[in-house]
Amino acid sequence: MKRKPNILFFFTDDQRFDTIAALGNKEIHTPNMDELVRSGTAFTHAHIPGGTSGAVCMPSRAMLHTGRTLFHLHNNGNRIPRDHVMLGEALQQTGYSTFGVGKWHNGPDSYARSFMDGGEIMFGGMADHWNVPAYSYDPTGKYDKVAKQVRNPFADNKITENICDHITPGKHSSELFSEFAVDWLGRYTDEAPFFVYIAYMAPHDPRTMPKQFLDMYDPQKISFPVNFMEEHPFDFGGKKGRDEVLAAYPRTEEETRRHLAEYYGMISHLDHELGKVVDALKKNGQYEDTIIVFAGDNGLALGQHGLMGKQNNYEHSIRVPLIMAGPGIGKNAQTDAYVYLLDIYPTLCELIGIDRPASVEGQSFAATLRDPAAPARETLYFAFTEKVRTVKDRRYKLIEYRHKGNKFTQLFDLDTDPKELTNLHGRPEFAGIEDRLRGELHQYKQAWNDEAHPMGKTFWDAF
Repeated sequence: MKRKPNILFFFTDDQRFDTIAALGNKEIHTPNMDELVRSGTAFTHAHIPGGTSGAVCMPSRAMLHTGRTLFHLHNNGNRIPRDHVMLGEALQQTGYSTFGVGKWHNGPDSYARSFMDGGEIMFGGMADHWNVPAYSYDPTGKYDKVAKQVRNPFADNKITENICDHITPGKHSSELFSEFAVDWLGRYTDEAPFFVYIAYMAPHDPRTMPKQFLDMYDPQKISFPVNFMEEHPFDFGGKKGRDEVLAAYPRTEEETRRHLAEYYGMISHLDHELGKVVDALKKNGQYEDTIIVFAGDNGLALGQHGLMGKQNNYEHSIRVPLIMAGPGIGKNAQTDAYVYLLDIYPTLCELIGIDRPASVEGQSFAATLRDPAAPARETLYFAFTEKVRTVKDRRYKLIEYRHKGNKFTQLFDLDTDPKELTNLHGRPEFAGIEDRLRGELHQYKQAWNDEAHPMGKTFWDAF
């Protein structure tokens, strides 16, 4: 029987969809991500559904590893029930060795269920990149120390769970995780195929990286976003959120350019370290037999629409990079098929020829990997806390806001206005389109059982 392909999964933190040179951003230096684009199929319209927590990365990661939307959209991803079969569990059940390294934002129990081996595990949302609070792999899955709490200097001195059993001072997180994975791959001699999951902390703030990568970017020469605003045009409840206070109000061009240069520098450094892992695969003769997945957990505004973070439903925050390469996947192909990150799980199941667990709700896009023109999702639904609900089709996007008794509506033509600057709401010629999308919004409310959850109910009661 032919051995199943290995799976190597790179997952980045806060990387926006438009930050890869080979996919159109000619100002950023990403040679290794570019090589993945040439070696496989890139999805230019991959998305997250959002979440009902300011930390939308938590439900995003839970959805990725469970292939589910409904539960994790409303439960913040901090608890994954036992009956949600995780990707690592499904692969173990079919003979894979599973290994994890890096950030894990969904609890120690689910980590223990997912991986048979691992290390340099960072339980939590963020930390100093040069002093990562990490754990060695614990086969018992207890990780008792995680329950303790320490103060995080990068979160306004709020209490966070960053206690650990070791720190490697002076080594950047991207280097730490990549080098640990390279070492593991170099020692791996088992006959079983492997699933290696590397979850980077970059390019999440605090954005610090080796100076040579920051020096690649002159803030004054970076293209400035055309949808930059000094402040969002109306208040939808996130003005004082954690990400939004990373820059002063009103936003300034000078400060925004600095953030962009640091963001690009983080991504270029990440790209450099990621390349070491791919090189290790090639050196060990495993490259041709490995499916490589590259994706990010959410996007980031960085000055667009007067916002800094990911706590919104604009394209810059809900769209993420997604590239897949390897056996059975088309090379040097791009597709604008609509997919969610949670669709990766059933897609991998189909590619390696195993049954998807009954708990998985995502839709496989394996057909699109064989033919980039193959149909995928036609509409998508997004949520943020109890304040925002959104639906979009292949051209138009409707965003509804409800906050403190105020109602705001935006309608965008994504074909002619991809930066979402011209609100078409209220124009008579677009009334039919708006009504149709509002009907789609209500259909998703029913299909996703949104109204049954407290935050969903709050939004729909105000609708």
